[in-house]
Amino acid sequence: MTWQRETFKKIKQIPREEHVLPGTALCAGCGGLEALRLAAKVLGDDVVYVNAAGCFTMLAAYPFTPFKGSWLYTTMGSAPAGAQGVRDALDVLIAKGRLPKEEDLKVVVLGGDGSTYDMALSSTSGAITRKLDFYYFCYDNEAYGNTGAQLSPATPYGARTTTSPCSLQHPSGTTQEKKDIFEIWRAHKPPYIATVAPRYPLDLEEKFARAAKFTGPKLFLALSACPTGWLYDPGETPEVAKLAVESGLWPLKEAINGEVTHTYIPKRKPVEEYLKLQGRFRHLFEPTRQDDAIRHIQARVDEYWQQVKG
Repeated sequence: MTWQRETFKKIKQIPREEHVLPGTALCAGCGGLEALRLAAKVLGDDVVYVNAAGCFTMLAAYPFTPFKGSWLYTTMGSAPAGAQGVRDALDVLIAKGRLPKEEDLKVVVLGGDGSTYDMALSSTSGAITRKLDFYYFCYDNEAYGNTGAQLSPATPYGARTTTSPCSLQHPSGTTQEKKDIFEIWRAHKPPYIATVAPRYPLDLEEKFARAAKFTGPKLFLALSACPTGWLYDPGETPEVAKLAVESGLWPLKEAINGEVTHTYIPKRKPVEEYLKLQGRFRHLFEPTRQDDAIRHIQARVDEYWQQVKG
C-alpha cells in the first residue's frame, strides 16, 4: 500500500512560525536540533519538554532557553518517569478545575540514543505499559555524544567511537550491531511509532500531525547526523542525512497500533557513498580497505529491504 500524506503535501504548507528559537549552545550542524525545530512547528508552544541528560542538555542552559514553553531537566534514565509526573499533575489540575481543559499541555520527552536505547529503556517500557499520554523524541546520533562520542547500543557496526577504536584485533571498529529500538517499542504495542529524518521535512511534519490524533505513547526516532561525533564538516549535515536514507541505512517508517508502513522506499545507493563522508568510518577505506566490513554493512541493508519487499 502506498503511503499518502494527508496534511503536509507541499513545503509551503509547513508553518513558518518558529517554536525553537536560534542561538542554542548545541554544535553547529546538529541534525537532532533541525529535527526538533521541524517537529515543534506541529507541536506548537503549549508543551512541557522533559529533557533527559544528554546533548540536548545544552538547549536550555541557564539563563537562556530557545523555548516559549516549559522545560524540565532529568537524569539520563528517568525522563519518562518525569513525564509521568508532569502528565499526572496536569490531569489533577484539570480535574480540580484549576486548569481549563482547552489549556492542557503536551508532554514531550527529549532523549538521546544513550538514554533511549540504554539507560532509560526500563523507564520508557513502564511508561508505554501504563499508556502514558506523551511524546518521546529520540535524537539518535549513534553514540554517547555529549560526553565525547562513546559507544552506545545505537552505534552501528563498523563505526569508530572513543571507546571502540579500530585496532589490530578489531580493524573494522565496532563489532556490535545497532539495537533495533523501533521493534522493542513496537512489542509494547503503543498507538504510534515513527522514524524521521530532517532532510525529509514533509514526511516528518506529516508523522507528527498523525501522532496528534492518538492518545497514549507516541514515539519518534529522529536521525541526528552529528558532525562532532561522526567527523565531517558541519555544512555537510544535509548530504550525510540524505544519504543515510537513500542508502537504506535509515528507513523511514511508522507503526500504527503495531502495523508497520514504510513511508519512503529509496532506490538505494551503495552504503559506501554514505560511509565515505564520515571520519568515524575512515578506517574502513584507509590505510587498508576493509572490504569484508563494507560488504557486511551492505548485506545487512540488503537483507532488511528484502524482508520489506516480502
